Amino acid sequence: MTEKIMVALSGGVDSAVAMTLLKQQGCDISAAYMKTWMNEEGIDVFGDCPWHQDILDCKACAEHVGVEFQVVDFIKEYREQIVEYLVEGYRLGRTPNPDVMCNRKMKFGKFLDYAKSHGFSKVATGHYCDMRENSDGTRDLIMGADPGKDQSYFLCMITQEQLKSAVFPIGSLLKSQVREIARMNSLPNSEKKDSQGICFLGKIKIQDFLRHHIPEKPGDIVTAQGKKLGTHKGLHNYTLGQRKGIGIPSNTDKKSFVVVAKNFDTNELVIDFDTPSTPHLYSKTAELAEINWINRPILEPRKIFARVRYRDPLVEAFFIPLGSGRAEVEFASPQRAIAPGQVMAIHDTDRTTVLGGGFYR
Repeated sequence: MTEKIMVALSGGVDSAVAMTLLKQQGCDISAAYMKTWMNEEGIDVFGDCPWHQDILDCKACAEHVGVEFQVVDFIKEYREQIVEYLVEGYRLGRTPNPDVMCNRKMKFGKFLDYAKSHGFSKVATGHYCDMRENSDGTRDLIMGADPGKDQSYFLCMITQEQLKSAVFPIGSLLKSQVREIARMNSLPNSEKKDSQGICFLGKIKIQDFLRHHIPEKPGDIVTAQGKKLGTHKGLHNYTLGQRKGIGIPSNTDKKSFVVVAKNFDTNELVIDFDTPSTPHLYSKTAELAEINWINRPILEPRKIFARVRYRDPLVEAFFIPLGSGRAEVEFASPQRAIAPGQVMAIHDTDRTTVLGGGFYR
């Protein structure tokens, strides 16, 4: 019996090609767009959210390929699982990653549950990542073939059961090959540009979004030595390591200021010059919490490779389990601007296998 697969269309070329490939392989598929956002609470004054056009593009591609298409409304669930996580994270001074949580809670959470409740066994996406089936029936998450587009980082917090229910049709392809397949099949969105930024905000700046959810709380911008240089509108607008948007010009030596700390007790934003020797900017160690293991957990201290954040290169590290979902990570070289709430992906020594991920404390 052929497995039924629901393809999660986003409006972009990647998921459209994923759908096209599955259709050509003779899979029993249907497609759906997961609606997670709408213009509300005055947010539309900053410009339209992109979901209107995305739905039109999804529908056009599905009709072109000959696949049944529907729109699934998850606005309420997305607000509860992702938007509140994002806002509360910034309110507490953390740096949340809504795209990582969207994969865990929504695409392979609520959306997968929806698909299974409607007779589908798996969900396919346009992620640039792959998987390997082991002899014991478990799956390992593997980096995508295109090193410039690999998205395995964003899936480091999914579970084994979620991975077993996932299909990544374009994981073995380069982006250039995906574009070529889209053109060869005359997909309506074959030349559509890739989306940028947080998944649901579109062109809306994160600061503009947060302004509608977190009250401004002005305070002083001070140097590491305590000298006041200006004022800020709220510590939630900044993250460790941030260079741009601080509002304090560089000094006469053209050295740039960077955020090195956020003092919530005094409501002070602490800045310093961006150099390799700047205190608090570079870290040789980090503590992880709420660690997720995709397959087998690391139970003894051992070497790993870490992706400190998306787009950063893999770095050699030593992983020390502390129990209760926590661990200490010792990097082979100091890492810049590790911020609480950010996600670190844990890679095996082969570099390509993603073992899991955790949040910086």
